[in-house]
Amino acid sequence: METIMASVEYEGGLRTKATHLRSGNTITTDAPVDNNGKGQAFSPTDLVSAALSSCMMTIMGIVAEREGVNLTGLKSEVVKVMNSTPRKISEIKIHFTHTGLVATEEQKQKLKNAARTCPVALSLSTDLKQTISFDF
Repeated sequence: METIMASVEYEGGLRTKATHLRSGNTITTDAPVDNNGKGQAFSPTDLVSAALSSCMMTIMGIVAEREGVNLTGLKSEVVKVMNSTPRKISEIKIHFTHTGLVATEEQKQKLKNAARTCPVALSLSTDLKQTISFDF
C-alpha cells in the first residue's frame, strides 16, 4: 500500500510549502532570482542538490556505524550548475570534508562507495553529472 509522505501547497509569489506528514516539519521553496523569484529560500533544484548530499551522508553514516567509525562532524559544500536550454541541473558538485576522521583506508573507501551509490544518486538521470570529492 502506498503512503502519502508529504503534501505541498502553492502559496503564491512562486513560493511553495511542503509538509512532511509524519513529523509536521515544513520546507519552503522560492523560485531563484535568475528565474523570476525572490531567492529567499531553497529553490526546488537547490533541494535536489542538497538532498543528494544528505542522502550520501546518511548512507555513509550507516556504513560508518557498521564499521565502528565516528562520522560526526562530516560536512559538505554543494554546488549546483544549471543548464539554460533546457533549464535543468547539468551538474552537482559535492565536496565532503572531515578533519580528524579516524578510519582505515579500506573504511574510507567503503564510505566513498556508499556515498556514490546512495538512493538519490542512483535515482537521478545519468545525464546529470555528479562530481563528488572527499577530503578525509
